[in-house]
Amino acid sequence: LQMSVNTANTPDGDGVLIYNGEVIHVFTPLISFTFEKNENEGLLGRMDGQLFLTSHRIIFRPMPPKAGVITFEMPFHALDKVRLEQPIFGANYIHGFVQAAPGSNIRGDVPFRMTFSKGGCVEFGLMLLQAVDAAERLTRPQSAPPAYAPPAGAYYAAPPDYYTPAATAAGGVQQQHVLASAPPVFSERPPADAIYMAEAPPPYPGVGEERAPQPTEELRRAGESAAPPPYSAAGDGLRQRRG
Repeated sequence: LQMSVNTANTPDGDGVLIYNGEVIHVFTPLISFTFEKNENEGLLGRMDGQLFLTSHRIIFRPMPPKAGVITFEMPFHALDKVRLEQPIFGANYIHGFVQAAPGSNIRGDVPFRMTFSKGGCVEFGLMLLQAVDAAERLTRPQSAPPAYAPPAGAYYAAPPDYYTPAATAAGGVQQQHVLASAPPVFSERPPADAIYMAEAPPPYPGVGEERAPQPTEELRRAGESAAPPPYSAAGDGLRQRRG
């Protein structure tokens, strides 16, 4: 399962679900994501929504969900022929392919295009090209992609420093990694009540800043103190609210 639809969100569809230890480096609230011709029903045409660049993958979240697509995720090691296009006439855009694998809920390769409505295409494109190159070296030493599984187990409100990494880096020593810091154009952060963390750690290496997975009890306590609630303490996807 190298790319997938509707596996990077909570079961109720209201939140983005990351791995235990995965860090969100870039968030932009409005891009245009275009699925070009492919073998999959419902994955065709332009969709507007949110984009997350994490230590491990890209997550696109149509707003609102469209044609049954709640989230679409693309691990860096599954991306191919990614290029940054800067036409003389027209907006800059990123084009590439994401590769399916046997057993996934996607068939064949899916060509895509991303256009950034609020700017930042060049900055994002350069970061993505570096991440894809690093993933190729880290995860394919023998030309075999790593095993993949979507986030699993109980899920909780993610601790803020997993989706606001710039705030934690300011007071300490900057880690040396591919996604060292987000460009200033990406100053917005995702809504606190929309980011959740599963118990399961990532099944493959990341290329950006990542953290050691938190024990479940620590993750539960962090989820309870994250502002604002709700948080989920059960794998059934039901949320518990304080107050």
